[in-house]
Amino acid sequence: MNRGLPAFNIVGMANKTVSEAKERVRSAMVNSDFTFPDKKVTINLAPAELQKDGTYLDLPIALAILVLSGQLLENDIKERIFVGELSLNGELRPIKGIINIVEAAKENGFKEIFVPEKNLSQAALISGITVYGVTTLQALYLHLKQQLVLKVSSGQEAPQMANTKESGVFLDHIRGQELAKRAIEVAIAGHHNILISGPPGAGKTLLAKAATNLLPTLTPGEIVDITKIYSLAGLATDEIVTNRPFRSPHHTASATSIIGGGAGAAPGEISLAHKGVLFLDEIPEFTRSVLESLRQPLEDKEITISRANNKTTYPADFMLIATMNPCPCGYLGDPTHECKCTETQIQNYQKKLSGPLFDRIDMYVEAEKVSNKELRVPNINGSNTHTVVKNNITEAIARQKARYGRDGAYNSSLSSFQVSQLIKLEPGAEQLLASASEKLNLSARSYFKTIKVARTIADLDKSEVVKVKHLAEALTYRKR
Repeated sequence: MNRGLPAFNIVGMANKTVSEAKERVRSAMVNSDFTFPDKKVTINLAPAELQKDGTYLDLPIALAILVLSGQLLENDIKERIFVGELSLNGELRPIKGIINIVEAAKENGFKEIFVPEKNLSQAALISGITVYGVTTLQALYLHLKQQLVLKVSSGQEAPQMANTKESGVFLDHIRGQELAKRAIEVAIAGHHNILISGPPGAGKTLLAKAATNLLPTLTPGEIVDITKIYSLAGLATDEIVTNRPFRSPHHTASATSIIGGGAGAAPGEISLAHKGVLFLDEIPEFTRSVLESLRQPLEDKEITISRANNKTTYPADFMLIATMNPCPCGYLGDPTHECKCTETQIQNYQKKLSGPLFDRIDMYVEAEKVSNKELRVPNINGSNTHTVVKNNITEAIARQKARYGRDGAYNSSLSSFQVSQLIKLEPGAEQLLASASEKLNLSARSYFKTIKVARTIADLDKSEVVKVKHLAEALTYRKR
């Protein structure tokens, strides 16, 4: 602040959102009964070569002006972090990405951070730092002057698990499809990617929806990871995500919306499905560029978005559930409907899934059409099937956690080296695998995926070693 004609300038590669802070800050200060200095005020956002974006700088800019004008002392804000968007009347609005900001403050040694009160529940997920919830600029001023106490969270509270009741589709709602139901059970227990093929009306989509009620409960660490992504995307600013994501993009979605990107390198559907399910209904209808862009994140469990000015890496540890018809009309091999597709149409349709992409799908299962008579057969077992399957999955996941020593470690996440070291096959299973890999011409990736699926089946069977029957079942989930 210096002498000269009254002016308010912001320098340092500020985009339009930050530049507009001048009007928000000025109005908020005046409406909060503070005096805006009648001198030339220049706010420098350092380092100057980095692009500044977002409204979270409103509050620190206002506090800097209050210090420069003598309305606050420098010691009042020393060794504290402040973030938040100001409204014209001085209230604080929630901002995106608050968890990342609090986490960065903690890593840089700060003990206190002041955030908009509506961001407090998310910010409290980060332990080891005291987080204050601010409602207005005036309330913050009174707190700094020790005339008011703001709502505070020490960051030590464990995230509250939502007491959500399962709803929607259950396995017991689906008639027939016993093989497909078993495949879904194995896929979820080991976090394996699965492709379900079948004619229209076979229940492929219902199977995928039933899978959402079979997913295991989120751990506290997973809650933080998922909420962080949704906060960055602007999908959750004042709530904590406590359910596993189930993302189902339309087949017209662009590669950018699926992978992530855009002007702000925002997370895409694969990152929003982190620790959950990405469901691609009728996967051949997606464009080739979208499908091929899935290859790297399916393998690496993360995606790096590179732009001219920055590079951003997002997690993408999702389980892929995809469905497809056997041909464009959907009735290839159906004894009750005649397929009207030509051989060329069938080949072109099936070739939309390239070999390298198909190689990254752990399991393939065919869902046959259920007869109308079978659809009306009452469920004599009540709702027991779904409950039994979910309990089996929970126990199998617990065995994987005990074997690998950490949460979120599934059989599907093992490297080829770890497969050789940690998965034991009985001699008969070794012989069957050697014979099958030669006859089916399995690639190296398919070879190890078969072993990992067999290990999951063994976990469901409460077996310490992979037996012949486990490997034989795993081989049935490979496309011939």
